[in-house]
Amino acid sequence: MVVQELNEESLAQEPLVIEINLLMEAIYQRYGYDFRDYGKAHAKRRIMHRLALSGISTVSELQHRILYDESFFHLILQDLSINTTEMFRDPEFFISVREQVIPVLKTYPFIKIWHAGCSTGEEVYSMAIMLKEEGLLNRTQIYATDFNPSVLQKAREAIYSATQMKEYTRNYIKSGGKFSFSDYYNARYDSAILKKTLKENIVFADHNLVTDSVFGEMNLVMCRNTLIYFNKNLQDKVVGLFRDSLVPGGFLCLGSKESITFSPHKDLFEPVVSKWKIFRKKY
Repeated sequence: MVVQELNEESLAQEPLVIEINLLMEAIYQRYGYDFRDYGKAHAKRRIMHRLALSGISTVSELQHRILYDESFFHLILQDLSINTTEMFRDPEFFISVREQVIPVLKTYPFIKIWHAGCSTGEEVYSMAIMLKEEGLLNRTQIYATDFNPSVLQKAREAIYSATQMKEYTRNYIKSGGKFSFSDYYNARYDSAILKKTLKENIVFADHNLVTDSVFGEMNLVMCRNTLIYFNKNLQDKVVGLFRDSLVPGGFLCLGSKESITFSPHKDLFEPVVSKWKIFRKKY
């Protein structure tokens, strides 16, 4: 009975899966954004959310609207973007970077860091603050990339709400911050603007992990909590992209729920801090 119910459920879902696959193909053909290898559960959840908001009854109708209304497509682009982030998220991770990665970075005359899928920039600025406190920011070039122009603009502006800054202050203290977090921003009414000195060595740029090429000669690649939204084929492809972007001995930092254990590239990395998914490229 259970098997029969599962089979019936699978058959019931099949038309929807087909519609979603066709939608992703249409987006790729029309606009060049490739979501075809995103995890199906994530894609389905975000598309159904947009259907509910728009009052559109089927994915096929949604596809027609997207193909002929570019402004509506940009709503879908926001839906499918992965924008959950915060400053000093997972403070223990930043303690691990400070203790295990920073001492190695200090041995280089010049440091290159890539934040892939940077979203609205909180993690990028967290790294900039830590590098400043360790005396490394002035000899570091940080590349912060995302495929979503809207979140990139927010990252460039570096304006965050006062409510967010209270939480970020707690994270900063827990992460081993050495000074007062308020030293890094100017308060304006109900917002905070990060100081320009943090931005001087950061380049924000459009880059799509699915379709674009490597960032070469990186000493550190940060891409936390993005791979979990990709299927395994795309995960393997992106890890390969990071591998090719890193110098020998360079570091790769993934999210706590992400892994390279089953990746074809796993033998090229060694774990540095297993709990926080910090790896180092062997050669």
